[in-house]
Amino acid sequence: MANEAYGIDMEGEVAVIVDDVPMGASREQALDAIRLVMLVNDVSLRGLIPAELGKGFGFFQSKPSSAFSPVAVTPDELGETWKDGKLHLPLCVDYNGEPFGRAEAGIDMTFDFGTLVAHAAKTRPLGAGAIIGSGTVSNKLDDGPGKSISEGGVGYSCIAEIRMIETINDGKPTTSFMKFGDTVRIEMKDGDGKSIFGAIEQVVEKYDG
Repeated sequence: MANEAYGIDMEGEVAVIVDDVPMGASREQALDAIRLVMLVNDVSLRGLIPAELGKGFGFFQSKPSSAFSPVAVTPDELGETWKDGKLHLPLCVDYNGEPFGRAEAGIDMTFDFGTLVAHAAKTRPLGAGAIIGSGTVSNKLDDGPGKSISEGGVGYSCIAEIRMIETINDGKPTTSFMKFGDTVRIEMKDGDGKSIFGAIEQVVEKYDG
């Protein structure tokens, strides 16, 4: 990244890769088109987002290159953890070597992947290889905001979420966005503790052109 002032943030997500999806596909057609499942760090530059959204054209400069897990797997390999278009396993996010998030990917996912893929295909066909992300994995706690792992919660998959909760509770955020030298590791393990997709491991480094 060129500047820490961009508000560098990780976003731990699940993503799917689809086969050809016709325009106007139903949720069921969209689900049938999912060929592979993987993880993604959908990096966001929070400092650039407000001005971009204010122009009415959505994210562009504020969404730089994403990083994907080294392995993608077919849904059948996930067994019973892949159900109703959702992956029901915790997403492990470590920030600077410490546990930051262990949120369960299936519990509070508002829209399943069939719905997401069908939404993307409403006005256009999707070509084989198109990638659809879940959005940042997050869990509520007792029907309220989540808590950090150190406070007995399951933590977070992005920094923006903890900053929002700090703002609600204390009037202002205290957790900073990522700095040069910070590290993030995103991984998901099966019931035996084995890594399913391999790990996304990244270091924030200064880009000098």
